Amino acid sequence: MGAWRVWWKEISDRLTYPRISMKITLLYAAILCVVLLVTSAITGAGVYFSFYHQAEIEMDISMKNTVEKVERGELFTPDFWRDDPLLPGVVLRVTDISGRVILENDAHYPSIERVERNLRKHQPLLANPRMGVADFGNMSIYCAKVQVMQHGQLYELHFFKTITAEKEFLQTLLWGLFITNIIGFLIALAAGFFVSRKILKPIRTFTRMARRVEVERMSSRIPVMARRRDELTELAETFNRMMDRLQAGFRQQQQFVSDASHELRTPVTVILGYSDLLSRWGREDPKILDEGISAIRSEAEDMQQLIEKLLFLARADQKRQVLHKELLEFSELVADVMKKFKLVAKEHEVELRQNDVGTIYADQVTIRHMLRIFLENSQKYTPKGGRIYAESRREGNVFHLVLGDTGIGIASENQEKVFERFYRVDSSRTKAEGGVSGTGLGLSIARWIAEQHDIKISLKSELGKGTEIHLQISLAGVEPVQSESPEVTQEGSDGQGFWGGL
Repeated sequence: MGAWRVWWKEISDRLTYPRISMKITLLYAAILCVVLLVTSAITGAGVYFSFYHQAEIEMDISMKNTVEKVERGELFTPDFWRDDPLLPGVVLRVTDISGRVILENDAHYPSIERVERNLRKHQPLLANPRMGVADFGNMSIYCAKVQVMQHGQLYELHFFKTITAEKEFLQTLLWGLFITNIIGFLIALAAGFFVSRKILKPIRTFTRMARRVEVERMSSRIPVMARRRDELTELAETFNRMMDRLQAGFRQQQQFVSDASHELRTPVTVILGYSDLLSRWGREDPKILDEGISAIRSEAEDMQQLIEKLLFLARADQKRQVLHKELLEFSELVADVMKKFKLVAKEHEVELRQNDVGTIYADQVTIRHMLRIFLENSQKYTPKGGRIYAESRREGNVFHLVLGDTGIGIASENQEKVFERFYRVDSSRTKAEGGVSGTGLGLSIARWIAEQHDIKISLKSELGKGTEIHLQISLAGVEPVQSESPEVTQEGSDGQGFWGGL
């Protein structure tokens, strides 16, 4: 009983909410059915009209010839049939005023009284209203009557034309059209169902794949035939591209969560360790107390910076990071950033070389942040006493800003990756081990800021000789640099080294 209810519910759902293939099939069959019915109706009406019209023409010609002979004074005698006034198949009976037959060319034809008794009350739609139609079982007779005067006497000319064969042909034709319509409708249903299922097969594939897709299983793609170029092929390609983006996004998200967890785990572990140390001996030993407080504060500051950067990137990914763009004098902005950086990087030689004048349209806060990110990277990866420099040149409608250093440089195989989130070439070099600290998020933030300002980035670096960042910025009021996203190009030599990831 339960299986019966499930089956009935499925049938009911199919009828209430039919599939697209069923809708297409029914629509296709309905259109074809209407076309067949209209065509059959027009064909039947045309044949029907031609039968009556042909009989009418033959009777009209025969009536005209007969009336002309009577007007010429020919008598109703056997010689009246000379010159054959009647067309083949037309029967003539001549009666006087009393109804007595005085002349006829076919004595076996039904009598006039019998024909009149069997006349239809309602004429056929396409029949001549001046003529009548009489039915005798399977036989139909087309008839007409004309009155003429001859030698002062009134006569009636009764013309008849049998249309039995035509009627049977018409009935056979109509039955043939009816059966043909039914067969055509059934063929249309079958063909429409087959064609619609074949056409909609990619959509069913989409559905099956969408049901199977999970975060851990996103590698499935819809096969696309290179020779076939239609809407469904475009849909399949769009779906595959969407799956590629989703898969890349999930991988990036998983990597992001993994890296963020890893970055946060170390300071949390340090804080917990010093907390235990302070709870045991910190109250009695001032040195341990100072060391613990200093370490906890340092790790908390690092965590705060990391969280701020993560929040910045999260807002950027969600397109909620607001920029307030305005006209800025670029030379003043560069000079101010370099002046403040010089106060921070006291152990390096900071130099502002050429600094051309010009106006850009940008958000001052984020542009300053981007420049500081590049300069702070130079500070981290340039040994003490090294040189960090900036140079701004105006060429036509474009600013070329170079931020360079004489640091350790970047190996060529790593230059394309330094703008990825959490990427650090030598992750084993950490602050705890006396290496360079950082989260690997700074350059990702700098790249996003560049994207929002249509700034083109290129990178030039060589191990042991330093690194240069080239920024190409359009002046205010001119077309931006043609770049959908900052293009990172690099020049350098092979080898191992690290410079990247604030």
